[in-house]
Amino acid sequence: MNRVILLGRLARDPEVRYTQSAEPLAVCRFAVAVDRPYSRNRQENESTADFINCVCFGKRGESINQYFRKGNRIAVQGRLQVSNYTDQQGNKRYSTDVVVEDFEFVESRNERANSSEGGFNPAPAPQSSVAPAPSAGFSIDSDAEDEDLPF
Repeated sequence: MNRVILLGRLARDPEVRYTQSAEPLAVCRFAVAVDRPYSRNRQENESTADFINCVCFGKRGESINQYFRKGNRIAVQGRLQVSNYTDQQGNKRYSTDVVVEDFEFVESRNERANSSEGGFNPAPAPQSSVAPAPSAGFSIDSDAEDEDLPF
């Protein structure tokens, strides 16, 4: 089984290029910075991250390019792919990428706009003078003791 799930922030703006075929295909490349929970050399209150290269094809790639910017939070799901090539000096090089098969927005549109500006200004919660509607079919027994709960 080859399955990768990442939750992190874009380390740079996505880049889209198109193949030179009869039907051009979008190829979107980006990197996700994922916090590392433990590092031997890590000082207290110092964060450490892994920067994981990702590639996404077609409409998904175009969507990532359109809606995400550096610093935005993203969840991606895909598979790990190792490729090799020969560089200009004749050396064999290896590349490891996550081929993204699915992605999710982790932040709201307002949070994405604020994080790409480098700040965070949460919108105030709306004030409502309307009492909450009673729940249909469910009630809370305020006399119930914790010991009476089955779990």
